[in-house]
Amino acid sequence: MAPDPVPTPVPASAQLRQTRYFTWEEVAQRTGREERWIVIDRKVYNISDFIRRHPGGSRVISHYAGQDATDPFVAFHINKGLVKKYMTSLLIGELAPEQPSFEPTKNKALIDEFRELRATVERMGLMKANHLFFLLYVLHILLLDVAAWLTLRIFGTSLVPFILCAVLLSTVQAQAGWLQHDFGHLSVFSTSTWNHLMHHFVIGHLKGAPASWWNHMHFQHHAKPNCFRKDPDISMHPFFFALGKVLSVELGKQKKKHMPYNHQHKYFFLIGPPALLPLYFQWYIFYFVFQRKKWVDLAWMLSFYVRVFLTYMPLLGLKGFLGLFFIVRFLESHWFVWVTQMNHIPMHIDHDRNKDWVSTQLQATCNVHQSAFNNWFSGHLNFQIEHHLFPSMPRHNYHKVAPLVQSLCAKYGLKYESKPLFTAFADIVYSLKESGQLWLDAYLHQ
Repeated sequence: MAPDPVPTPVPASAQLRQTRYFTWEEVAQRTGREERWIVIDRKVYNISDFIRRHPGGSRVISHYAGQDATDPFVAFHINKGLVKKYMTSLLIGELAPEQPSFEPTKNKALIDEFRELRATVERMGLMKANHLFFLLYVLHILLLDVAAWLTLRIFGTSLVPFILCAVLLSTVQAQAGWLQHDFGHLSVFSTSTWNHLMHHFVIGHLKGAPASWWNHMHFQHHAKPNCFRKDPDISMHPFFFALGKVLSVELGKQKKKHMPYNHQHKYFFLIGPPALLPLYFQWYIFYFVFQRKKWVDLAWMLSFYVRVFLTYMPLLGLKGFLGLFFIVRFLESHWFVWVTQMNHIPMHIDHDRNKDWVSTQLQATCNVHQSAFNNWFSGHLNFQIEHHLFPSMPRHNYHKVAPLVQSLCAKYGLKYESKPLFTAFADIVYSLKESGQLWLDAYLHQ
């Protein structure tokens, strides 16, 4: 599930052993701690030991244990031939000839047509990035960063320039967040090495966060979006929020009440947008790098904090600097939470039902209407459907593939939802109110 191969290639002579054949039933049983198998292009791989060495983390690949992982494998790797070469040491056999290529519960026609669509997308060149687009994007972030400092340097540190500086820095942080997302998904350069290097620079030096933490969290989200216990983005269920119609009713029936969920659409404004970055992520990212000994990430992070401290401390003093830093994280947190949750929280949230790649992504994502502002404000994540179907596609091509995706959805009766920006924001609150009420009804009456 991640771009960098690790296993050692097996000599050709070792590949001549007799092929073993398996059924889907046998594969589906290998999901436990002792043994985990996955299927890619009908070949069966034992990932039981490899998960600890998997560059993308043990969890993201384990989320497909016992299942067909062909489509996520294709979606997450930009050099699939090289990765498959190194996967030979994990190969233990293949599906028996009489076995279908997909689990019996999946829609074969939909899977086949989506794979044809992906081949078409690749022939159209939509998986190749326009480097000028990303160069200009980097430059606009750096110019905003310089403008924030010049605001204080030229106009002084009174209230108005201080607030303007905070807004500019918050914009830098938000836009750098969208840019690191591009590099993290390997959607800018044709090689993983350059994508990883720029990912470290943007998320580490420009934002002060670890690349390994983002990879660990975000690829799980893409592998199984809105799947309870597999998507970390909904890990606040059931501790703070009752999410989705299915899970909220389950909580109610189990008589669980960690919070007054019927009021969650109100306290969301207190513990959601204003608190996530400054009160949780800000300390957790340091805990993450020390716990996992990610010293390269720590070095990149420290370069950010040293740079910001040396830049603003002489102008503002210690208290002023800390105040500015907190305000920036506070504003950035609002921006980040509203944009990232508008595409997912109002959608279907459930346990993993092992649906096909297209259905899994469509039921968990929705779009926000295209406009120049919406594209910039959300880092093109208003095209969330296209991004989830093709996570390594450069963002400037989402609008080109969108009509093809809409046609596919219409043919197979899949809901393709797109809405205005402020409607998407409001739907977060409405969905929390609805699921909170479902929890209360189940809690009181079942």
